[in-house]
Amino acid sequence: MKAEIIAVGTELLLGQIVNTNARYLSRELAAIGIDVYFQTVVGDNLNRLSDAIRIAQGRADVILFSGGIGPTQDDLTKDAIAAVLNRKLHIDRMAMDKIESFFRDRNVDMTENNRRQAIVIEGGTPLANETGLAAGNAISDNGKHYVVMPGPPKELIPMFEQEVKPWLFQHVLTEEMPIYSKMLKFAGIGESALEDRLLDLIDTQTDPTIAPYASEGEVTVRVSTKAPSESEAKLKLDAMEVQIRERLPEHLYANEDVPIEYTIVTMMSDMGLTLSAAESCTGGLVMQSLTSVPGSASMLKGGIVCYSNEIKEKLLHVPHAYLEGEDAPGAVSPEVAKVLAEQIRMIGDADFGLSVTGVAGPGYSERKPPGLVFIALAQRGKETEIHELRINGNRETVRIRSAKAILYRLWRKLVEMD
Repeated sequence: MKAEIIAVGTELLLGQIVNTNARYLSRELAAIGIDVYFQTVVGDNLNRLSDAIRIAQGRADVILFSGGIGPTQDDLTKDAIAAVLNRKLHIDRMAMDKIESFFRDRNVDMTENNRRQAIVIEGGTPLANETGLAAGNAISDNGKHYVVMPGPPKELIPMFEQEVKPWLFQHVLTEEMPIYSKMLKFAGIGESALEDRLLDLIDTQTDPTIAPYASEGEVTVRVSTKAPSESEAKLKLDAMEVQIRERLPEHLYANEDVPIEYTIVTMMSDMGLTLSAAESCTGGLVMQSLTSVPGSASMLKGGIVCYSNEIKEKLLHVPHAYLEGEDAPGAVSPEVAKVLAEQIRMIGDADFGLSVTGVAGPGYSERKPPGLVFIALAQRGKETEIHELRINGNRETVRIRSAKAILYRLWRKLVEMD
């Protein structure tokens, strides 16, 4: 079963927004047994969009559209599909009721062009939009399948999960065995190094299949299998997880799709442990990631963003001689990282104190290169750990990977204690 994704919007061609929908859809489709062979981006032009549809018809069984279904005159996705398939357009009553209620409840006059968001294609299945107003659409025609979704990810993702996926199983994957997947999450290792450790399994394993995906500071491995029942799939997936865990026990932190901060919050809450953090170059990113997890109040005491030397010295008692002077190690140094971690732990009366200090870039600081970062982990009654990082990438990459690095070191410490 071959698929093509057509992303509609001139703003994509101009580089004004990033097409994250294509990545999401490709992964989700692969997980249910539909391979994406092509991705197309086309502007808000009826003729060019119609041409793109005809090309896709010649090489794909399933064609998925994102964008171009809003209220304005340049939202032409449904118009183009209807023209190519020689079908009429009409207003879906349920979608229209929702749009009218939206404006009525807010005591705002509805402009006539909002009716376009309730338009669907004759003979298709309307797809409810739980987080927006524009209705989606799914149509089977002459052996081809067309799925229309909104462009904003906050609308597309819920629609795919709640509406599109069930429609695909009912109309497209009727003869296929279900595909079951397990997500394994890794930290403290890059995608290439992880792949090297698993290369023989990736190359030779046809069932279950193994596919690694990288994000900043973490790697995900999706293990997938086809099976007639969930219990049979679980046996195969669990056996493969054991093999992978044996090779990477020091990096595999979860067997579900969660970030490392979720695992840390859960572990520390269960163990009755607390932490506080002092962050310089990450600017509070460590604390932000932890507080994004529900329940983090039970383990996070608080912290300080100590960006300037004055704050490091006045609030966290870093000796002036460490920060200023010809022979001073400087703010970006193992000495300062150590003091920051120990002081913030004592100030918060926490079990752990974390610190990050470094050069995020793009330029040098204290004659030190961008990407040089020191992280420290102070534990009550234990010797403080200090690690030097050399991170390649832009400013945001350095910040994210620094935050992930200290969280990884904390996770390793928690595993040792558990």
